[in-house]
Amino acid sequence: MKDTIYRSHVLICTGTGCVSSGAKNIKHELQDELADNDLKNEIKIVETGCHGFCEKGPIMVVYPEGVFYCQVKEEDVPEIVEEHLLKGRIVERLLFKEPMTEESIPSYKDIDFYKKQHRIALANCGKINPESINEYIANGGYEAAGKALTKMTPEEIIKEVKDAGLRGRGGGGFPTGLKWQFAFDNESDKKYVICNADEGDPGAFMDRSVLEGDPHRIIEGMLINAYAIGADEGYVYVRAEYPLAIDRLQKAIDAAKEIGLLGEDIFGSGFNFDLHIKKGAGAFVCGEETALMASIEGKRGMPNPRPPYPAEKGLWGKPTNINNVETLANVPYIINEGSEVFSSIGTENSKGTKVFALTGKIKNTGLVEVPMGTTLKEVVFDIGGGLTDDKDFKAIQTGGPSGGCIPEDYLDLPIDYDSLIEVGAMMGSGGMVVMDDSTCMVDVARFFLSFTQSESCGKCTPCREGTKRMLEILNRICDGEGKDGDIRLLEQLGEHIKDTALCGLGQTAPNPVLSTLQYFRNEYEAHIYDNKCPAGVCEELAAAFTINIDSCIGCGQCVKVCPVDAINKGDGKYYVIDEEVCISCGACAKKCPVDAISQG
Repeated sequence: MKDTIYRSHVLICTGTGCVSSGAKNIKHELQDELADNDLKNEIKIVETGCHGFCEKGPIMVVYPEGVFYCQVKEEDVPEIVEEHLLKGRIVERLLFKEPMTEESIPSYKDIDFYKKQHRIALANCGKINPESINEYIANGGYEAAGKALTKMTPEEIIKEVKDAGLRGRGGGGFPTGLKWQFAFDNESDKKYVICNADEGDPGAFMDRSVLEGDPHRIIEGMLINAYAIGADEGYVYVRAEYPLAIDRLQKAIDAAKEIGLLGEDIFGSGFNFDLHIKKGAGAFVCGEETALMASIEGKRGMPNPRPPYPAEKGLWGKPTNINNVETLANVPYIINEGSEVFSSIGTENSKGTKVFALTGKIKNTGLVEVPMGTTLKEVVFDIGGGLTDDKDFKAIQTGGPSGGCIPEDYLDLPIDYDSLIEVGAMMGSGGMVVMDDSTCMVDVARFFLSFTQSESCGKCTPCREGTKRMLEILNRICDGEGKDGDIRLLEQLGEHIKDTALCGLGQTAPNPVLSTLQYFRNEYEAHIYDNKCPAGVCEELAAAFTINIDSCIGCGQCVKVCPVDAINKGDGKYYVIDEEVCISCGACAKKCPVDAISQG
């Protein structure tokens, strides 16, 4: 039977973000509209993974024109079919508009959010149907695995990965090729490879998006990894909170098995490899490799001292190689394009690209992949579009709850492993949270520490007890009960935990506190000594709001929104706020049409 040749393809993002915003309903409405207009044999609908521009979802791209529609709603579909697909006229109102110029841009390639990106790990996300192995193969999928298994020796593969300079994208940044070499050198009758997809950082969704949008790429990376070290079995450890990623990964595994890309005698090479999914229960500590392996074995997920390292004694006591999703997603590119091409991207000690989940007080939230060495300023202002409401930049937190907060003075810092560590932060798995001048940095430190403290497995005393004591101090400071000596005690506890905690998660838990103390010590001092939260976030320390009578126009809008009736007319036509009654909620300031109300 001859395949249907379509004149147009409509790509609909069905990553988790767009699905939650109604992408499935949009697809069903589009199917109905195409049927009603007798277009089913002319227009093909393709469900894709995440395009990355989550702020503007649901996203629809129409080819061959490449027109990029954003924030599409179910009720927009009839107009798209009528105007674009039938009459060839672009629906202007659904195009993306650059915030600075309000200029409509039809193609995603011309949008600033994408211009400075260089997609390797995310190359297929948003472009192919992740549930179709044929589409993956048509885009060059499994060519790298075929080359590795039939034309290269394990030693040659490991050398290629070493020469590429690929470092682990899960946070530690350990050289991937060296890790593979250690596992290769340990002889055993059984070896394992593991993909660590236990993405537990608040606000992080890099691994999820790759698994949802390009699951075969991870299978291919694991297949090459397994052949290189001599493993015949692998596990993808993915948290159960990722049902769509798990579903698409399982379909990909089944499809690969069906055509002989998993199982026995792959590519006629005599190499056998089988792959399983292990669902994690969501414990943050299971992102640590020894805790992860314990969980796969059916034990409680708690870290163990190293050495021995997994390459020597890992899963069920056998040599094991563990890489995260993004690391493995780079492997097929390296094998296909060569180490020189990959290593030409990035900086001297940080090669290739890095995927970041860009969130917080920024206009363009989403998933971005940029060359190592791209500056923080480029990510925040060129790709991210600047801060929401054009507020002033205050800090950016990198590395998740184990990372640090970087102030405005370092916006020109190139993003790579070493430079971030030098300023008290870290790459981590790729979380990036942007903060504006309304953010209280003491409260931020408390938020991240409360997360790591609650997620502590409790095995070692420094992490179990030390983070609890630090959190108690932060709570006191935010509640207006801070005292002299608290800052020094936080620093001492933080340094002690870094030096003595059992695993990497415990050792990095104090980072948000220590980095905010380094760069925003004045805010801690204001909380403790001035009994004031400069950002007005901590309720017990928030200053009351006041009305500038020179600016007030007497409209009374503030009175209508005040929840405690703290605003009354004074002697004249102007309004005043009773500071004894004011709860500093800020509703009046937000409602004021002339910005006559301020805090402090």
